[in-house]
Amino acid sequence: MTATYVPSPWPAPTPPASQRSPWRFAQVLQSPGGVMMRWVLKRNCSLAPRQLLAVYLSLCAVSLVISLFFWWRGATLVLPFAGLEIAALSWAVLSYARHAADHETLTLQDGLLRVEHQYGRRVDHTAFRACWVRVEPQHGDDSLVELSGQGQRARVGRYLLPQWRSVLAQELRRALRGVEDSDWN
Repeated sequence: MTATYVPSPWPAPTPPASQRSPWRFAQVLQSPGGVMMRWVLKRNCSLAPRQLLAVYLSLCAVSLVISLFFWWRGATLVLPFAGLEIAALSWAVLSYARHAADHETLTLQDGLLRVEHQYGRRVDHTAFRACWVRVEPQHGDDSLVELSGQGQRARVGRYLLPQWRSVLAQELRRALRGVEDSDWN
């Protein structure tokens, strides 16, 4: 099986300059303390929780109906193997669901850059003073963006395509320079 990528002969529509944001990943929000910038980097999950549940239940029902038919016809060992199949499927669905909500959130507010990385049930928090943060893209094809300062390190960009990580690093640098130039220090 082969796949061919053919670029579109039509250019992608660009919004008017008044509607274009200078930020690709950031959301600029107004908060009671002033302006806040937030970057939320999430996994790209193809199934919503309801869709996943529907697929799971339909696969279990089909497997159970087929195994009950064979059990009724005298093949009694099919039912226990169907139970093992359903148990393996349940483990795979739970594993998928446990990490479907994984994300990284970077929040820049009041001169602080807060990094939150949720992986399964574990949540790691790191906070940096914005004026001391260094943004360094790691070298290599599959590298992450490294934030460092005040003896702390955080790596972000796990849920971005590798070619977008440098764009994220540039955006973070630009936002942090804006903080240095403002009165937030």
